[in-house]
Amino acid sequence: MLKSRSLIAAAAATLLISSVAHAQYKDEYTVSTVLPSAFPWGQAADKWVELVKERSDGRINMKIYSNSQLVSGDQTKEFSAMRSGLIDMAVGSTINWSPQVPELNLFSLPFLMPDNAAIDAITQGDAGKAVFEAIEKRGVTPLAWGENGFRELSNSKRAISEPADLDGLKIRVVGSPLFQDTFTELGANPTQMSWADAKPALTTGAVDGQENPLSVFDVARIDQVGQEHLTLWHYMADPLVFAVSNRVWGQFNAEDQALLKQAAVDAGEWEIEKSRAELADTLQAIKDRGVTVTELSQKQHDAFVKATESVYDKWTSRIGEDLVKQAQAAVANRTQ
Repeated sequence: MLKSRSLIAAAAATLLISSVAHAQYKDEYTVSTVLPSAFPWGQAADKWVELVKERSDGRINMKIYSNSQLVSGDQTKEFSAMRSGLIDMAVGSTINWSPQVPELNLFSLPFLMPDNAAIDAITQGDAGKAVFEAIEKRGVTPLAWGENGFRELSNSKRAISEPADLDGLKIRVVGSPLFQDTFTELGANPTQMSWADAKPALTTGAVDGQENPLSVFDVARIDQVGQEHLTLWHYMADPLVFAVSNRVWGQFNAEDQALLKQAAVDAGEWEIEKSRAELADTLQAIKDRGVTVTELSQKQHDAFVKATESVYDKWTSRIGEDLVKQAQAAVANRTQ
């Protein structure tokens, strides 16, 4: 009888603890993204929210705020806002978070990753683990990788097939000094601005060109603002990171932490596969709208690689020499 009572009491205590833990959860957790549901980036966040709601039976409610609205459109402030707890969660860009996490500049090194296998070799290997550790040390818990894709170059002036073609062109770039250095080395005139300001600037001719994944070019209809020339040069890729503020992460019990993480992993894998599968159709749709697409030969590609070598000299020490070597080795040893 005493044993039975003890078991009942233990079960009741477990239920009480569980109930209290769940009762401490917010009614709604904010999830920040730069791009909305029309883009693969937004779809990644949608899938994460959907899976968490389904698997938690509605206990964990997440609401997406796209277009960086939680930081008044300044996407480079997203990481700081999450670290301080002003934003609970995010599906964020390695580029946008790089001002606060220098190691994330790894992915912006020009021509480091020539193909999807190279991206995977870095993110799924030791270099990817080291990057996640760097993010966590700065107040944010990374859960999984997503994908924004290779960033290609467009402009309104001329076809670009060699570095000299960039001379004097005003190119909109994101708020990262590494981008400034890369385009300066190529002879362009890089101009930093948020995505919210980019399309109006292209419309008025304040800038001549921009660089973004094909999915962004297509959905945002960049060709409608004079971007008649597109160069496929795969000069860098921008992995996405599913993450939670450390302040918020610690509020979840171990079971729900595992739930959130697995849902992020599953959403990331789903979005990466979907994004890559759609690229051929996306490129064809762009061509069908009359955009001139330039695909580089190996010799032309190598000329751009050589022209940007000095960027590595300047940035390797900032990113971490060991991390850069680790990533380069992963790419060299990748399986196709």
